[in-house]
Order: sequence, then C-alpha cells, then structure tokens
Amino acid sequence: MILTVALLGRLGARRLGLPTMLVEILMGVLIGNLFYYWGYDLMVILREAASCSDIARLSLAGQTWDEAARMVIGNNAGSEIIGMLRRPEGSLYLQVSQALEMFTNYGVMFVLFHVGLHTHMAEVHRLGRQSLNVAVIGAFVPMLLGFLVMWLFDPATSQVGHIFIAATLGTTGVAVTAQTLSKLKQIHSAEGDIIFGASAIDDIIGLVMLAIVSGIAMTGSTALGDIGRTIMHACLFIVCAFGLGPSFLRFLAWMMSRFNVLEAMLFVPFILAMVLIVLANTISLSPIVGAFAAGLLMHDSYFNAWGDYHQGKRAIRELLAPLEVLIVPVFFVLMGIQVKLDLLLEWHIVYLTLGVLGAAVAGKWISALGAGRRTRRLMVGFGMTPRGEVGLAFAFIGKTLGVINATMFAVIVVMVVITTLVTPALLTLSLRDIKTRS
Repeated sequence: MILTVALLGRLGARRLGLPTMLVEILMGVLIGNLFYYWGYDLMVILREAASCSDIARLSLAGQTWDEAARMVIGNNAGSEIIGMLRRPEGSLYLQVSQALEMFTNYGVMFVLFHVGLHTHMAEVHRLGRQSLNVAVIGAFVPMLLGFLVMWLFDPATSQVGHIFIAATLGTTGVAVTAQTLSKLKQIHSAEGDIIFGASAIDDIIGLVMLAIVSGIAMTGSTALGDIGRTIMHACLFIVCAFGLGPSFLRFLAWMMSRFNVLEAMLFVPFILAMVLIVLANTISLSPIVGAFAAGLLMHDSYFNAWGDYHQGKRAIRELLAPLEVLIVPVFFVLMGIQVKLDLLLEWHIVYLTLGVLGAAVAGKWISALGAGRRTRRLMVGFGMTPRGEVGLAFAFIGKTLGVINATMFAVIVVMVVITTLVTPALLTLSLRDIKTRS
C-alpha cells in the first residue's frame, strides 16, 4: 500500500508540475490521518514506529511492556499501543513497525547521500562572493530567528530541541527553485547562478551544523564544555573526511580497476558511505552525517581511468536511480504518515507554526541582501526559500534522537511543505513584477 501510494504521488506530481517530494509527503499525511481516524490498527502502529522500537528495546532491558510504553509515549497513547501489541497479531505489528523504521533510517541516509551527490565540491571554490554572502546570511539568520521564536513560543522544549529546530531552519533545498527557473527560462541568469552557488555552500554549512547539533543531541548536554567537545569532534570528522576522503577514493578506484566500471561505480560509493557512517557513529555523531559527507565527496571524475563516458559509462546518479525510485518515495510517504494533524489544532501550536514559518521565510529573504545591488534580490530571496529534503532529514533525526517531539515534527514538516509549495508562485510573481516595472 505504501509503495503504491508513493508511486501514485510521484505520478501525480509530474502530471501537476509539482515537486515529487511535496506530493509524496502530502499523500503520506492523507492516508496516515484518514486510516488512523477510520480505526485501522496498523496505521496507529506506523505513526508510532520509532516509539514501538523504543518500547521493544526497553522491554528487552527488563521493563514490562506497560512500563516501557508509558515511559516512551505516555499513559493514554501507551495503553492504546500496548492493547494492540497484546492481540494475536501484535507480534506482526511490531515486526512491521521495526522493518519500516529500519527502512526510514536507510532512507534518510540515502536522501542525504543523494543531496550531497548533487553538490560538486571541486567547483565550490569557483563560486562568487555573492553566493557566499547569500549562503552565510541564509544559513545563520534563519537559525537565529528560529531560536528566538522557539524561546518565545515554546519555552517548555529543551535547549537542545531549540538548537536542533533552529538548525533545521538554516537548511536550503532548491530542487523546486531549479524546476521553476527552468520553466521561466531563468536557469542561467545571474540570479540563478547566485541561488545555486549559495545552495551548494549551504550544503556544506548544513553538514557542519548537522554534525554539531546531532552530537549535542546525542550527548543531551548543553554545558559549554560538552558543546565544545562536540564541536571539536565534528570538526575532526569533517577535516578527516575531506582531508583524507579524496585519497581514500582514489585508492578504492585503483583497487576496483579490475572490475567493470559499472560495478566499481556502485561498490566505491557504498564503501565510502559505510566507512564514514561508522566513523561518525564512533565519535558520537549521527550516522547520517557520514552519509551526507560521502555524497559531498563522491564524484564521477574518480572513474576517469575507465575511459570516456560515452563508451558505456554512466554517471553515479544514473546508476543509483533505480534505488532512488524505490527508497526515496517510500521514505517521504512514511514521513507524512508520522505527521499528526490533530496536534496542530490548538491555538498556541498554530501561533508557533506561524512563528516558525515566518522565521524560515524572513531569514531567507534577508539573505538576498548578500547579492549585489544590480541583481534582482527579490528573486534570489524567493529562490532560497524552500527547505526540501535536507530540512526533512533534520526533522527526522531530531525526532529519532528524542529532541523534537511529535508536535514539533509536524510543525517542521508543515514549514517544509509550505515553503516548497509557495516558491514557484513567488518566483513567477517576482519575475512578472520586474517585467512590468521595466
């Protein structure tokens, strides 16, 4: 069912001209909430997949099922989950939830690897100063605004949670921007170059911030000494990954020289990703930091020794496309299923959602000040607005680590959906306004 819904969402997105990620998430939100209110037991379990795994882990550690459920979810919801797990089919429910949780964990790693794969590290140093200015402002201003919004509207959330949500607002995902600029024939404009350059730099900043905030979340401490130690570990990981990674990749490519090029182009990225994932986990960073770094490091040029691309060789992205077609849509549908719309109906949550959305949008619009005066700053600001896959990955990791609760997870997903949805219209309007004035 999930795979069918995911593929229908992808087909519908192409027919409607919308970002596939957006429609897949909305399909997940739709079936998740409809089936839940229709009383479909398995959907209740799917909405609490991560919690079910935590319950099973605590029960293996010696807690009773009831105690474990109440510790993880709370009294009311915990009792509902335990009632389902005690039915004859309860063990099957638990198996399904654990299998899908494993699928989402691999899915988020693949998504970030795929995002990193679209960033060419060798070309970042060629980007102009305007792209750097827009990227830096667009990363740190939304973070500052997001932290202030969380401090004002949701003081009950821990400081670690505030930091994680603020970091989520600093991300950028310009896939929908690229699609829209292409339709408007502005893909090669000066503003387009600034946006894509800033997005590439933001991917690197995002890796650094993800390494730091995931380390803080995994330690659970906001003491200056612990934060300093986490930053040191994150910097050490990034220095090792980008300092030794290219040499390691060349060595792997040489070791695979006796293989067929297509085999090598599948084995090498997988080995690199696994090595960096283990390294990140060893120094108390989230494993997806390693997957993200592997994507940023990987490039087709490491396989030039096999000859010309036109002689049967394909790009790594093309080779990974079959996996992307299966893993990524299902991941986004599962993310949507875990969005509980009923949590967004209280007024203080509505105000919090508007505050987070305002911080996310305003921060990126302010980043346009980093562009030159002769550029169309409004277009740059609108183009930097969407958060995309990276923002969702941050939210998923925060939820998995327990620093973002179900309510804040829903708020972040709503922010990602809205910023992605409004960007095409804003870019189109800004271009029409510019043409009208001229």
